[in-house]
Amino acid sequence: MDSVSIVAMVSIITAGICMALGSIGPALGQGRAIHGALSSIAQQPDERNALTRTLFVGLAMMESIAIYCFVISMILVFANPFWAYVIKKAGG
Repeated sequence: MDSVSIVAMVSIITAGICMALGSIGPALGQGRAIHGALSSIAQQPDERNALTRTLFVGLAMMESIAIYCFVISMILVFANPFWAYVIKKAGG
């Protein structure tokens, strides 16, 4: 197996691991946040608007972590900084 194939394989595997691990945390956090917000709304329905607004801001912040992992995965697959180095060393 040549070095270009190894870099490609490692890049794809690393991108997959990044997306898998980077999506688990935000998903669990969002589930807990929604559970807490719904419990709070059930206890105090008058504060629904304030709780909902705060919930959406928190969910957006949690989702940004998953988006960052997605961006890192796309960089690893399509714009890997090691490609030019490996191709240059391989003589291509």
